[in-house]
Formats: sequence, structure tokens, C-alpha cells
Amino acid sequence: MLRFLSGDEALAEGVRLAKPQVISAYPITPQTVVVERLSEMVEAGTLDAEYLHVESEHSALSAAMGASATGVRTFTATSSQGLLYMAEVLTYAAGGRFPIVMMNANRSTALPWNIYGDQRDSLALLDHGWIQAYVENAQEALDMALMAYAIAENPQVSTPFMVNLDGFALTHTYESVDIPTPEQADEFLPPFETANKFDFAHPVNMGYTAGPEHNTYYKYWAHQDMLDAASVITQVEARFAQVMGRTYPGMVEAYRCEDATRVVVTLGSAAGLVRSVVDALRAQGEAIGLLKLRYMRPFPGAQIAAALAGVHAVAVLEKDISFGAEGTVATNVNSALHQAGVRVPTYNFVGGLGGADISPDQVKDMFAALENPAGLPLVTFLGVPEEGRC
Repeated sequence: MLRFLSGDEALAEGVRLAKPQVISAYPITPQTVVVERLSEMVEAGTLDAEYLHVESEHSALSAAMGASATGVRTFTATSSQGLLYMAEVLTYAAGGRFPIVMMNANRSTALPWNIYGDQRDSLALLDHGWIQAYVENAQEALDMALMAYAIAENPQVSTPFMVNLDGFALTHTYESVDIPTPEQADEFLPPFETANKFDFAHPVNMGYTAGPEHNTYYKYWAHQDMLDAASVITQVEARFAQVMGRTYPGMVEAYRCEDATRVVVTLGSAAGLVRSVVDALRAQGEAIGLLKLRYMRPFPGAQIAAALAGVHAVAVLEKDISFGAEGTVATNVNSALHQAGVRVPTYNFVGGLGGADISPDQVKDMFAALENPAGLPLVTFLGVPEEGRC
């Protein structure tokens, strides 16, 4: 069924179809619409779930973790400072191997105070043990909600999953969305079953201490299972295509990269903008392409290196900066290229901070700069004139 939905509403519809049994909610702009719509579904009886309105974001994730430990499917959502407030619990949920699904509405972090969208919140927490996916549009948001549960709950993975939507650019923008039927959702996503739960008949030890002689093993297996999630993602997407009839390209999408000499790498809603510029410049005979990152954890390093091998120059466009270094996405891309032995000049463009617009002309300028990058700085802040730079 086609409906006209915002990204927040589309993701809420995906969660409804996934049938979580516990939803823990705390409002924060621009995420609030998600938990509002879910509360309305619970009130109307179209979603059978316990809805907990807790006192903070820290409590929201703590409640979801506690519920997951009883063996039920859970959901929560947050944004920006709320995600940072959850940081302590992120590592508990990941270390406990609880397959919670959480939506994060990407938003700038304070100070200065700002409610608009960039990706500094989630990218700052890449090392906290969660799978992280970044969606481009409302349809992908709905579909990713369903796929996130299928991936996180797979016994090979058993890892919490963060679905990231660009604040306002996606969360509050409306577009046509195809909603699967409940029967399709049930066929794709079976009820949640796990042995990682409290069980009076078969007691298990959960949330225990591990000293130096054992701690490394837990971190090692968490790392290995995160790596193994890549193959599960492929399996889940194939299953999704079979049931729903919509296909997704895997952890990255290489768009018109086969013969490209210059490529922009980006993630989230910016991919749609870059795609339109690629089409316009391709029509003028320019050999350019887009590499869209759909996942930041597990990081698709091998796929990135394969897509960029033979490219003359690369621009990494991201809504993040690691102060004193470069953008976090650029660091990860550079590491992947280095590990694969792919030698290609890579330049970092930081834009969209605090919700600033990234324009088609700025993307065209990026491609133009890559044609003759001599003198191009390794990190360029979009929208900051030369005279305003240090």
C-alpha cells in the first residue's frame, strides 16, 4: 500500500510490522514523531506492545536492554545529545549481545546548541559495538527497520542495530512509501527466539565480570561476529527481495563507477543529491560516479577498495569532523584503501554541519576540484570562504 509519509513515520511503520513487544520512549527533536506514532498504534490496538514512557534517554536504552534480556523484541529511538547520554548503555547492550533495534535521528551536537541535522552524534560512537546503517530515503527507512531485526537477531550476529536517518532532511520530509502487508512482514521476519535470556527453568549467568585473563576473548568474538554480520546482511537482503520484491545493493552502492575517473563517497540523504549531480554531469560527458556507504559498521572496506580501484581521485563528503584530524568517514575510507593497497588521492569535504545546506553547485565544485587537485587541502569545509579559514 502506498502512503505519503515522512521518514520518521515510515520507520515507525516498519517497526509496527516488526511487532516489538516492548517500546521504551523518550522524546527528542527530530526523533519524537517516531515514538509518537508508535504510541498511537499501541493506543489504537494496531500494535500489541508494552509502551514505556521513561524519564531519560539513558533510561530508554536501559529499559530496552532489560526487556531484551527477558527474550522479547524491543525498540527505542533517540537523537544527538540523547544518543550521547545513552553512550554508557550502548556498551552494555553490545557487550550483553542484546539485539535491540534503535533509530537515531542524526542531529548536530552542542555547543553551540542546534536542532538541525549532521552526523556527528552517531559517527562519534562507532566504537561502541553497534551495527550502524545510514538510509537515504523514507522507503529505505521502513525497509531497514525490518531488515535490522532480521540481521541483529541472527544467532551469528546477536548485536544491537542503530538505524540512522538524517534529521529533518529525512525525518520530516514526506514522500511516497510502499508499506508491506502484515503477511509479507510475518513471512520475512519470524518471531524472535533467543537463548540469551533470563530463564528460571534453565538459569544462565548474564551481565557478569570478566578479568584480564578472559576479557579479551569477549571483545575478540564481538569483533568477529560484527565482521560476520556482513554475510548475514547479504542473506537478509536476498530474503527481503524474495518476499517484498525490492532489492538493495549490499553494504555499499556503486553508482556509475565502472568507468569513473572521479568519485564522491558519501552516506545518508546526501547520496541522493550527489546522484542527481552525477547524472547531470554524465550527460555532459564527464566520467564521474557516486559511492554510497550504507553501513559504517561493519565497515565495508573491501567493497570500497574494489569500487575505487582505478579511480584517479576521490572526495569523501561527510557531515562530521574529528577535530584536529579529518572526518571520521574519511579516516575509515583511507584506512580501507591503504589496507587494500589501492593508491588513489583522497580529499575530505566536510559539509552540512548544524544542518547547513549542501548545494548541487558545491558538489559540482567538488568534482571539478578532483579534476586538477594540485593544491587542494586534505580537508575542506564547505561554506567557509578562503579568507575565513585558518
